[in-house]
Amino acid sequence: MHKDQSPKDVVRMIRDNDLRYVDFRFMDYPGMQQHFTIPAKEVNEDTFEDGLGFDGSSIRGWQGIHESDMLVLPDARTATIDPFMAHPTLVLYCNILDPITKERYSRDPRNIAQKAEAYLASTGIGDLAFFGPEAEFFIFDDIQYDSNAHSSYYFLDSSEGTWNSGREEGPNLGYKPRHKEGYFPLPPSDSMHDLRAEMVEVMLECGLNVECHHHEVATGGQQEIDLRFSPMVDMADQMTLYKYIVKNVARRNGRTATFMPKPLFNDNGSGMHTHQSIWRDGKPLFAGDKYAGLSQEALWYIGGLLKHAPALVALTNPTTNSFKRLVPGYEAPVNIAYSARNRSACCRIPMYSPSPKAKRVEFRVPDPSCNPYIAFAALLMAGLDGIQNKIDPGAPMDKNLYDLPPEEKKNIQQVPGSLATALDHLEADHEFMLKGDVFTNDAIETWIEYKRTEEVDQLNLRPHPHEFYLYYDI
Repeated sequence: MHKDQSPKDVVRMIRDNDLRYVDFRFMDYPGMQQHFTIPAKEVNEDTFEDGLGFDGSSIRGWQGIHESDMLVLPDARTATIDPFMAHPTLVLYCNILDPITKERYSRDPRNIAQKAEAYLASTGIGDLAFFGPEAEFFIFDDIQYDSNAHSSYYFLDSSEGTWNSGREEGPNLGYKPRHKEGYFPLPPSDSMHDLRAEMVEVMLECGLNVECHHHEVATGGQQEIDLRFSPMVDMADQMTLYKYIVKNVARRNGRTATFMPKPLFNDNGSGMHTHQSIWRDGKPLFAGDKYAGLSQEALWYIGGLLKHAPALVALTNPTTNSFKRLVPGYEAPVNIAYSARNRSACCRIPMYSPSPKAKRVEFRVPDPSCNPYIAFAALLMAGLDGIQNKIDPGAPMDKNLYDLPPEEKKNIQQVPGSLATALDHLEADHEFMLKGDVFTNDAIETWIEYKRTEEVDQLNLRPHPHEFYLYYDI
């Protein structure tokens, strides 16, 4: 991905690299990337002005059948050569337009994120919002699942899983991380170092700026690869490519990767701690002489995140499975508080570096099942609302929130315990997202309706396998 790439550059890139196909990609509303492909000879500079038509009624959360025609308009700055296709293929990320009015589509996630960036600039508060997500994921050897009228099950396996310490493997060589003991071990306990390194190599080839990679806490193959912070929309683009690379490198090695937040019982789930900062005229707005070296604007930004946290999680943790991770008393930061260094607070101020450029806020609640365009935009809008309304975040909480006595703990609000409750909060608290037409009422209402009918209701209607364990003999 090259920020200064023009349509003319892309056409030359196709010719110089003898590319055979061009793949047009965009994000559906819940957060799954979609694509279609045309022969490279059909692409010219006009393609970037005229776009290409497709049926929007078949995309989740989008148009009805009576208004299905839509346009994809490729963004030349996102051009990269696909590292997996058998035939040389160029990838272009696209924006979505109405074919008649040529207006941007209000439910296009990339449009929402771009409008959030434009709104930031319009406020005069800053001109750049930097985001740095830390996505975690699992790599498994096998996954099987089914859900129907008379049965439901899942089965997953990993050669790293501590549950396989006694399995006949001919021979079993051991070194399987125990539950919650997978953080930073050397090989052979970290058996996936080379696989992660292969993922990083592909990311670097595609222009992603990787900072580090390592094994994560859980047994069974939990991993983390971190990207260097970048402007918000660019980072959402990068996260989309990141997930594509992780999944496909795993697949070509006979493994399967998942960004599902909580695939394993009794071990850590996968989060996506998200670092945020605002800059203006090349200077960091969040550095100052207040608590933990923050500015007053940074504290107000935190105030916005904390005030709107119950609604934000409907977008940053948007699956029913997300809330298997967000359980009080376990590893995820569910307490609505802020602190320097303390990882049990949902807002943390990292203290690694004294440099003003490194001053940022880390919102630790999100997980990688989210649509990054929508999640990042919502976080930015909440923080900006905090600055605009000078929302006081209150006193910091520098104690271990998990070990507080009951009389203190009861005074600290927690994020919702289910997707259904989070959606209720979003329904009641989303005015701050409507500023600048960043999110529209239609976009919010569609999200809530989709999540309630397609996910919450679908889980509520089905018996759970563990209910048979608990109740069959009642």
